[in-house]
Amino acid sequence: MLFQISHTTSYIYEVGVTFCHNIATIKPKDMLGQKVVDYKLEISPTPTEFSEKLDFFGNTITRFSIQEQHKTLKVTALSKILRDHTLEPDIYKSESGPKITLIEALAALKTENRGHLDIKQFVLESILIANITKDIRAYAEVSFKPNRPIFEAAYELMERIFKDFEFNPNVTNVATPIHEVMVNKKGVCQDFAQIAIACIRSVGLPARYVSGYIETLPPPGKEKLVGTDASHAWFSIYIPSFGWVDFDPTNNQIPKDQHIVVAYGRDYYDVPPLKGVIYSSGANKMKVAVDIRPAV
Repeated sequence: MLFQISHTTSYIYEVGVTFCHNIATIKPKDMLGQKVVDYKLEISPTPTEFSEKLDFFGNTITRFSIQEQHKTLKVTALSKILRDHTLEPDIYKSESGPKITLIEALAALKTENRGHLDIKQFVLESILIANITKDIRAYAEVSFKPNRPIFEAAYELMERIFKDFEFNPNVTNVATPIHEVMVNKKGVCQDFAQIAIACIRSVGLPARYVSGYIETLPPPGKEKLVGTDASHAWFSIYIPSFGWVDFDPTNNQIPKDQHIVVAYGRDYYDVPPLKGVIYSSGANKMKVAVDIRPAV
């Protein structure tokens, strides 16, 4: 599948801004099963300073500064992405991956395998996934039994979050603690991904946050509206001797070609699409428009 993606973030400042410095994590990853065919970042006003580099997690980070008076900021990322999930390792065709139990995985992670050094950071608490409660661990242990394969347990966890939690964009924001999401059982894809990650880490296994996009289809007979898509998020669990396996609890599926990966992190805090600081006073308004569709 070849996708054309447009992601625009616009800010309108009530009294104007004299200086801003921003960090964008918005360029899709170039990796096995996903190729960046074309990418362009359009910024208005034109930045005074601009740079790109890879961060600690291998994500493309763009830094830019605008050092002139402005009342609006518009950042548009235009990407053309080729997805072919069949090029990725298939957990169902693996001899050992689907069979590794929780006990076996924990034992493997305790070995001196150098490949596990970077993996172990995803077991630790992070800024938005901290103070993991007993309720979260108890919720995790319904699926994660000592002698049960962790792939099977993670799949069931995904299904349970899909069934138990209500998708509601009006009850949480990026700062809502995970224990509140756990109590209210309401939120959005970022919340569901972080609940799953908290569950997995509570039993001692590595889990990471995946930010990206998902192709959405209009109702039958209706035309797809431009800019009505959104950023998406899901989680990934590490299975020793196999690798990372992604799960999307919002849609109750293992991601394939319709999922486009932008970045990996410990939680949302590591990979927001755009963040920064401004010198200004007064209110501001933000608008985000995302469009994903097959490329012509």
